[in-house]
Amino acid sequence: MAGENGKQKTARDMILSMGVILLVAGFVYLFIPHDDSAPDVKAVDYRVELLTARRAASYPVAAPQGLPDTWKATSVRFRGDEFDAWHLGFHDPEGEYVAVEQSTQRRPVFLDDATQGARETGKSEKIAGETWTRYEGGRYDALVLEGTKGSTTVVTGTASFAQLTRMAEALRTK
Repeated sequence: MAGENGKQKTARDMILSMGVILLVAGFVYLFIPHDDSAPDVKAVDYRVELLTARRAASYPVAAPQGLPDTWKATSVRFRGDEFDAWHLGFHDPEGEYVAVEQSTQRRPVFLDDATQGARETGKSEKIAGETWTRYEGGRYDALVLEGTKGSTTVVTGTASFAQLTRMAEALRTK
């Protein structure tokens, strides 16, 4: 009989321990502050990198002009040693990602990387006097412009084609 009493105590102790753990976890959840809202997007200043890229690149480097403050630049880089690769990432007013990518890398390789594997749709549109080709993909959609001096310009991201078009319209090379 002593063995049965020991097993009952063990089971009871385990249940009591679980209850104490649940009470502590509930207390922590209720009284420790937590924020479920999206974090604020920190904007970056890309003016210095843009000037550097425009001096060093073998093609006219594009950046937007005239976009409202609700478009926040979030990332920028220029890699002269990697096909004069220019990247400028934005957080658009709808909370989506939009990036401007330019490079002299072989077009098929560059497009696959910049568009995250999106494929050409066969549709094109005139934006700011240039013919841009639409690409659609599982993760990113894109607008692609065959550039001058062997470069390719891509406006890509998770944003709608309307927002991608808005970015393409704002691009200037000077």
